[in-house]
Amino acid sequence: MRVPSFSILSTALLLVGGSVAGCYGKPSTCLDASIVAHTGTPVGKEVKHGNLTLYISQPDKKNARAKARAGAAVLLLTDVFGLALPENRLLADSYARAGYLTVVPDLFNGSPAPGDINVPGFNTTEFLAQHGPSVTDPIIAATVSYLRSKLGVIRIAAPGYCFGGRYAFRFLDDDAPAGGVDVGFAAHPSLLEAGEIAAIRGPVSIAAADNDNLFDAAARAAAEKVLAEKPEKVPYQVNLYSGTSHGFGVRVNLTDPQQKYAKEQAFLQAARWFDHSFGLE
Repeated sequence: MRVPSFSILSTALLLVGGSVAGCYGKPSTCLDASIVAHTGTPVGKEVKHGNLTLYISQPDKKNARAKARAGAAVLLLTDVFGLALPENRLLADSYARAGYLTVVPDLFNGSPAPGDINVPGFNTTEFLAQHGPSVTDPIIAATVSYLRSKLGVIRIAAPGYCFGGRYAFRFLDDDAPAGGVDVGFAAHPSLLEAGEIAAIRGPVSIAAADNDNLFDAAARAAAEKVLAEKPEKVPYQVNLYSGTSHGFGVRVNLTDPQQKYAKEQAFLQAARWFDHSFGLE
């Protein structure tokens, strides 16, 4: 299933810090940075479905936003730290507060990268080789099938962070396993290939850091060029956040107002993109 197309949007946003004021949408469906959880105890639950381990965060069904988003869900694709990182679960909880049923698959079968990838003995190259598309695609495809067949989800939005950003693109392809997803968002994607960008058939939004050796200015410009020149046009958005580095969509120095603001705005960028793509503003 693909959402209706709308006009192409490409933006570059340089954030200089500050606080978020006001809200997005109607008063009854207000969406602002207050819903973004940076710290605390995750409120979702971990469930098993066959060989899948899933973290599921449910929206408050009495909430007006949740009622309007019935039948839609967020499939959150994590960075290499997976479900072991509390911030990834808290992101899922934040999307649930935005009104979306949110499901996060364990992409690493219980063995994600350590919280500090620079610890002695951890080989990043080897880890990534063990978790390429041939291993990761089937996990995501099984989760898509679970959402559609078991949970009755009709529309799926896929925010991907770092490692997961690549797969947000891969599952926007019409030929993606299990029918793919309907709309995507990628924060500081890594390992993303031009062919994967060219193959998408649904709207995509990117949140990029201005200091990111895994998705630097050249990679960002190349991605924008592919999106702009696609024969089959799709809606897209590219936002650049100043004062940020790779991973800012998940973990930041919360004592730095600019970094905290950027993380919150990247989240709101994703949630608003999904709302707009689904016609739920």
